[in-house]
Amino acid sequence: MRLVRYGDAGREKPGLIDDDYVLRDLSGEVDDIGGEVLTKAGLAHLRQIDPKSLIKADPSHRIGPCVGKVGNFIAVGLNYEDHARESGMDIPKEPILFNKAPSCIVGPHDDVIVPRGSDRLDWEVEIAIVIGEPALYVSEDEAMDHVAGFCLCNDVSERTFQANRGGQWMKGKSAPTFGPLGPWLVTPDALGDPQAVDLWLDVNGERMQTGSTATMIFGVKTLVSYISQFMQLMPGDVITTGTPPGVGMGMKPERYLKPGDIVTLGGTHLGEQRQVVKAAE
Repeated sequence: MRLVRYGDAGREKPGLIDDDYVLRDLSGEVDDIGGEVLTKAGLAHLRQIDPKSLIKADPSHRIGPCVGKVGNFIAVGLNYEDHARESGMDIPKEPILFNKAPSCIVGPHDDVIVPRGSDRLDWEVEIAIVIGEPALYVSEDEAMDHVAGFCLCNDVSERTFQANRGGQWMKGKSAPTFGPLGPWLVTPDALGDPQAVDLWLDVNGERMQTGSTATMIFGVKTLVSYISQFMQLMPGDVITTGTPPGVGMGMKPERYLKPGDIVTLGGTHLGEQRQVVKAAE
């Protein structure tokens, strides 16, 4: 399944994309795509529905973030060896974890706003894991039983805030609009192997990032199991898993986003995003 949320920000309706890529309204079946709807029982209910029995929704609607009610938005740093090297950092021996504020989550085509004081605004295409079942102390063999699906994420980053303002990475990762998710949540059966997803990102039509989840240092099963040793993951929590090389910070000279730039990104079976960068008001 490909699950979506559509409509005005803060008032999104649940929907799905059928096999013909038609947007269908799910609001008669569930209140939102989040929380208990993402459990095994919730997804089983949705699978029983004939998509063609659902009302077609106006495709001109805004597409919102594909997950609602996100409690924890967890990110993984330096999870591709070549990205760690371009960042001038050591290859991690254990996953590097940090938080992104859930308030940074926006839709896949919403504008990215340059925060006040920013001078090094960067991009990062990633695949994100969406949790479906509570996970605490799970093994790697059990990990996928706790995953509802996957989605595309642009882990927008302000490098000065991240690296030069005390070292807590969440400072550079949590401004409003720094977490575009979607366009849709893809269930594992529709994605296939999560370690065989191609990722790409362009700025103003110029290819910046090309990579594959096959080159992750820590794969999806490892990440879910590892994080569950330190906290209980809950349905609707999102884990964005790190980015391949090609970020602005790694270029020589460094290159960063400015108002008017257009960022497009995508991944195999994950759809595409498009954001226009705008200055803060």
